[in-house]
Amino acid sequence: MITRRTALSLLSLPLLPAQALAETSPPAQAGAPPPLAMVMNSGEATVSVIDMTSKQVINTLPMLREPSHWALTPDRKKLYVSDASGNALFIFDPLTAAPLGHIRIADPYQLAYTPDQKYLVVNALRLDYVDVYDSTTLQLVKRFKSGKFPSHLDFSPDSRFSFHSMQKSNTLVCLDLASMTERWSVPIGKTPAGVLWHNGKLLVCIMGENGIVEADPLTGQITRRQATGEGAHNIFLSPGGSTLYVSNRVGSTLSALDPLSLEVKRDYRIPGGPDDIGIAPDGKIWIALRFNEAVAVLDPLTGAFDTIPVGRSPHGIFLNTEMQKPGELTAERL
Repeated sequence: MITRRTALSLLSLPLLPAQALAETSPPAQAGAPPPLAMVMNSGEATVSVIDMTSKQVINTLPMLREPSHWALTPDRKKLYVSDASGNALFIFDPLTAAPLGHIRIADPYQLAYTPDQKYLVVNALRLDYVDVYDSTTLQLVKRFKSGKFPSHLDFSPDSRFSFHSMQKSNTLVCLDLASMTERWSVPIGKTPAGVLWHNGKLLVCIMGENGIVEADPLTGQITRRQATGEGAHNIFLSPGGSTLYVSNRVGSTLSALDPLSLEVKRDYRIPGGPDDIGIAPDGKIWIALRFNEAVAVLDPLTGAFDTIPVGRSPHGIFLNTEMQKPGELTAERL
């Protein structure tokens, strides 16, 4: 999940479908720590640590109530795992998964750093807040109350604007982080979720309408629609930008989309409610199965996958192999 501001506008011809689906990250470096996956089990307040080579859970780390998502600090020294109902950010060594304590913060559900690393922006889903924190001190700078159930978020490449899906308000909200004001709030569809800045537009998953919409970031107006699958929940950009993946949580499929046309090139049937994903250096896709107490490891060329038992309601997933990559690491750009 990497390089939040990949310059997709500079893409020339897209890769051929087989090449796109087989795209991999750089090979592991000599002396690198063992490859680990950290899975946030929202239903039982634990994080499962998986040895990616053996595909075995090697540790189960306790949380408070409801771990969900992650953010890597700009210096790459700490991995924050949000515990929304526990009102805490748990801190881990991103290479070894060693626990480093936790700090108190109000209802952190989804969170991300602005591309300029000035702010940490947190969607407090339960409390209906969007909180903007100073990234260095973690002092609250501004609290917005812009809708119900703020879910997912992303930013403009210049860090001026943040965009938030409001699941119970059925709206998409734009915040101006320079003036600390709400810029606009528009109806976007029934139960919006994942948000991704892509090619100068916004892509938003609409769970209640089984697909994604493309929206103008200046106005929020919808410019394109694409059906993917039932309960389209989150959207991810692969390394190098050759493929967009949409996890259709209710329909239990993962859709691979062309990044320019947005057409669905392939659907993978993965029972158990695919949610967040990570892509390993070998090209395999690691998928949290929200309703199946497991993680799937998918070969995108063959469609075959293995499953690894974890805790209840696995949600977010972090692969420490991301640390091999240059630039900013984020949960939406793999």
